[in-house]
Amino acid sequence: MKTGITPTRQENYSEWFQNLVVAADLAENSPVRGCMTIKPYGWAIWELMRDEMDKRIKANGVLNANFPLLIPINFFNKEAEHVAGFAKECAVVTHHRLKMIDGTLQPDPESKLTEPYIIRPTSETIIGEAMSRWVQSHRDLPLKLNQWVNVMRWEMRPRLFLRTAEFNWQEGHNVFATHEEANEDALKMLNVYEEFMNNVLAIPCVVGEKTPEERFAGADHTYTTEQIMQDGKALQAGTSHDLGQHFAKSFDIKYLGDNGKLNYGWTTSWGTSTRMMGGLFMTHSDDDGLVLPPMVAPYQVVIIPIVRDENVKELNAFAYKVADKLHEINVRVLVDDSDMRAPDKMWKWIKRGAPLRVEIGKREMQNNTLTVTRRDLGKSSKTTLLIQDFIDSVQQTLKTMQHDMFVAVQERNKKLITDVKDLQELESALESGKIGFFRIKYNQTTNDEFDKLIEKYKISRRCLDRNDPDYVFVAKSY
Repeated sequence: MKTGITPTRQENYSEWFQNLVVAADLAENSPVRGCMTIKPYGWAIWELMRDEMDKRIKANGVLNANFPLLIPINFFNKEAEHVAGFAKECAVVTHHRLKMIDGTLQPDPESKLTEPYIIRPTSETIIGEAMSRWVQSHRDLPLKLNQWVNVMRWEMRPRLFLRTAEFNWQEGHNVFATHEEANEDALKMLNVYEEFMNNVLAIPCVVGEKTPEERFAGADHTYTTEQIMQDGKALQAGTSHDLGQHFAKSFDIKYLGDNGKLNYGWTTSWGTSTRMMGGLFMTHSDDDGLVLPPMVAPYQVVIIPIVRDENVKELNAFAYKVADKLHEINVRVLVDDSDMRAPDKMWKWIKRGAPLRVEIGKREMQNNTLTVTRRDLGKSSKTTLLIQDFIDSVQQTLKTMQHDMFVAVQERNKKLITDVKDLQELESALESGKIGFFRIKYNQTTNDEFDKLIEKYKISRRCLDRNDPDYVFVAKSY
């Protein structure tokens, strides 16, 4: 029996997404309010994303490091403007020991810290302090650092993958001798993110600079990649910041130039997180379940033996021989030899988004064939092939699926971007229930009338159009 995701995307997109995450066995809410447990299948997707991103980061001359989870509060006091954006979300550590009091463990009053620590919401401050020691001469520049860590921002309305109090991310922090180098590198990392989202996640993005109103606190320029979800809302997937000398002056990041003079450095920061997973799932999936681009599918091929009691061992052994051939050509493959009914296995892997499902029954084994079904674009394309023909063509099939998924989203996005000439036309579109991104002259949004629309329709400026910065994209967002 078919058991798709309910409600459907059309009926309630937000609830559909949360139910999709559970049905695909990706994550669950944890006992800690606002936090999630990423389950093995979900973590396998993150690992594939992380490894692909890490290769691209290192190719740009960046070195991975790891900085403390706890940050002294006085570091934040040095950078009040930056921290103001996180102050309401900070978790604070005030004691270092527990004690049994009245039969329960409680913070020991005598273990109160002289100075509280903040669980990192982001690491500009503590990395800035390290940079001030590591950078002494122009020969130490550029210094390019990245870390893969978890961070904590106390989220009041959490949603799996989209907004959780604790999440995983990479955060890069670089320092340069000149502003030109810093800004060039901030744009370079933005390009890294865009290429990753296009070619690995099969997601075309709206890319551009944030307006001054939406700029990262303490930055001279903030550049962003904005994904368009199926319901037309925006999801900010990755940002890159030109921080000028703001943090260098706060943390005394100086270098001795070749002219013998001390100069402040110019810093950047850039990051992506597990929120990208939410964007990935919402962009491609359908009412049957998860749809994954082959690049980030834990199993690109799932083989399902269609067994009868009398041929279980023989058929499973045959399926594993096919899997061995796929392993040899570096295809990620799983043989589902569990004792579930074959239809239940098929439905399980539809919900989990395995790109290719392969069925092998007694007849296929006798004929040296298999039956293949693609899981993309809402299609059901069942084909019977000779095993060797499948082995010879599977890599190309996966590449074709990856490309087709990107093109499908690209075409959908075109329909979800609307040009409007003024605020009256924008409000008419919003009032009528039209969804998507609205492209409007930026100078139309710098007044009290637009602020009223922000409040009424819960919209925001996403970014300037990089092809014409006089225009800005406006949308509702996650």
